[in-house]
Order: sequence, then C-alpha cells, then structure tokens
Amino acid sequence: MGKYKTIIFDLDGTLLDTLEDLKNSVNFALGNAGLKERSLEEVRKFVGNGVRRLMELAVPDGEDNPDFSRILADFKEHYKVHCNDKTAPYPHIMELLAELKKRGYKMAIVSNKFYGAVQELKKLYFEDYISVAIGEKEGIRKKPAPDTVLEAMKELESKKEDTVYVGDSEVDIATAKNTGLDCIAVAWGFRTKEEQKRAGGKIFADDPLDILGMV
Repeated sequence: MGKYKTIIFDLDGTLLDTLEDLKNSVNFALGNAGLKERSLEEVRKFVGNGVRRLMELAVPDGEDNPDFSRILADFKEHYKVHCNDKTAPYPHIMELLAELKKRGYKMAIVSNKFYGAVQELKKLYFEDYISVAIGEKEGIRKKPAPDTVLEAMKELESKKEDTVYVGDSEVDIATAKNTGLDCIAVAWGFRTKEEQKRAGGKIFADDPLDILGMV
C-alpha cells in the first residue's frame, strides 16, 4: 500500500458512464410536459449537482416553471426504472477496483445522485469492492459541502491524511478542497481536463489504471 489507505470515488462520470440514461429520463420528463428535448452535450453540462439542479437547468425557467415539481417527479420515477438501461462502468474501472481491493484499500462512493439510485447502482456493479455508498438524502448537505465525504470516512474509520478523493468535475475538486483531501481528477468523465484545470484540478488520471500508480 502506498501513500493512502482510503479512496473515495464520485460515481457519475468517474466510475459509471450514466449520461445516456440521465439524458433519456430528462427528455421523458420534458416530453411529458410538452417541452423541447435536451441534447447529450447539454445534459453533460447540467449534471454534477444532484437531480434537482439538473432539472432546474433542463427546464425552461427552472423552478419558476409552474410545472417544475411534476417534471422533477416524472424524471425521478422514470430514472428509478431506467437508471441502468445504457449505464456501464468506464473501461478499466472494474480492473482498477479489483486491484485496489487486492492491495487492501478501503473504498467508498460519494455522489450527489439521489440516495436510492446510488444504492441500486452500487449493488449492481460494485458490491464486491466497495462497502460504503452515500447519495443525496435529507438532513445532510450535498457536495461540494464536505458532509457526505466526512460521513463516508466515519463509516470506514478513515483519517484525512490517509484518504484521497477521485472525481471528474468542478464540484468534486471543490469537495476535496472543502474536506481537506488530496484530489485526483479524471479525464474520461463529464468535464474536460481544461474545465477541471480552471476549477483548480492539478493531478490527472487519463485512464483508471493510472490511479494505481498515484495512490
């Protein structure tokens, strides 16, 4: 084991490519309300701050739209059923997790995706490798506040100096900073390297297996 003992991963855009399913659920909800659909690129820019924020950006006039609550509910209903139609781990993610587990690292997922979906996707893909998964729920501030990361570290009994955070967006870079953790930014996710550099990203993994040499 190297520099760290614990690795905390973001989920969407880091471990899983969820973009197609998110786009389809966004467009299902918009279509139900007679609104114009959004492109994959638009949805890519909207994700990262939880589903409410995603829909605020996707719906014209956001929360001020009189149908907003119903559209958000339609999105959640649809996504609950269809969150795994096209979703899959990025190439080399499963090899990375298997090797990290073999080397004895403790691992967690911390996401701004709603709690139920995080548990569902963890169970489907990562049950053998990752013991703790935390999503957005009542009573705990979501990222970039440090609360969910601190909660994961508490469950894993991990110390800050032994923990590194891995994510793909400006929200993740800010989360690591707010928690006082080192951060590895990934180049295969929902934000470009340039966007992450502008947000303060300094250490980059171009491929999941690069992370083995960084921890």
